[in-house]
Parts: sequence; C-alpha cells; structure tokens
Amino acid sequence: MKKIKNSELNRKSISEFKRSKKLPIIIILENIRSAHNVGAVFRNSDAFIIEKIILCGITPVPPNRQINKTALGATDSIQWEYHKESNYIIKQLKQKGYSIISIEQVKNSTHLNELKIKKYKKIALIFGNEINGIEQKTINISDEIVEIPQYGTKHSLNISVCSGIILWELFKKLKNNY
Repeated sequence: MKKIKNSELNRKSISEFKRSKKLPIIIILENIRSAHNVGAVFRNSDAFIIEKIILCGITPVPPNRQINKTALGATDSIQWEYHKESNYIIKQLKQKGYSIISIEQVKNSTHLNELKIKKYKKIALIFGNEINGIEQKTINISDEIVEIPQYGTKHSLNISVCSGIILWELFKKLKNNY
C-alpha cells in the first residue's frame, strides 16, 4: 500500500463545496465553552457535507484563532450563523419541518445504533455545554434525545468526538436518500 498524497485526494474547492448538495442536517451548538470543540465540529461538518452550523449563547464564533486551529479552513466552507437564544431558532427550524434531535444522556434516550431516520427528513442536531450539557428547556422541545452507548467508567465523550460519531452514523443512513 502507498500512502496518498494531499494532491491526490481530489478535494473540492471552497466554491465547489458551497455549490455541492448537502445533507439536510443543521448542527446547533448550545453554550459550548471550547473554541477547539467548535473548530472540530466545523471540520466534522465539512467532512460529512452538512448544511449549516448554528452557534448559540456563549459559544465562540469565527473568526477565532482557536477555532481556526482545529477547523483547518472549514469555517470558510460551512455556512454558519449566530443566535443568542437557542430555543428561538429551534422553534423556527421546527416550523420549517426539521426534526430536533438533542444529543444528551437522559432517561429513555434512544441509543444511536437504534435511531431510525425517515427518508428525506431534515434534521437539527443539538450539542450542549461540556459541563452542563443541553439546557432542560431545549430537551423539553426536542423531538428525540439520542445517546451514544458507552461502556467504560467515564460515560462522557468530548463534543469533537461525539459530533464525529453522530455525523458518521447519520451520513451512512442518509447518503443514499439525497
């Protein structure tokens, strides 16, 4: 086997990416503290061609040196916007037909491996604060709560890792529908 050079990866240009068809997934980052986590979510979102990222509350926004360090330019390819209050934008997305899925550990959550996605459904994924998680009022208006099953002692994944796992799983389920 021969390692592939960057020049052989057939990467899309920013303009090609912006014109390409996206998965109908919007990520909402609610009160994320770490700019590094925000940058990683941008990078994961670029990898799996999602529609948009919405940054809410205390979540850092581009341009930001720490976001750029992990995003590696994905802040230029992924559409994003900022809203102070997450519940306002969530209600708007519901009116536009998005299923609101919060990624959190709650009683009676759906394990990621058991998540059923309806064909051609638009999805808004919510990721919450690294310490306190998603706000309860956001949980209350979510259509579904999804959890990544974990079997070790920590039962906690960094948002950068969690978003990558969730997006890969949804990408596998949705890529042939769009």
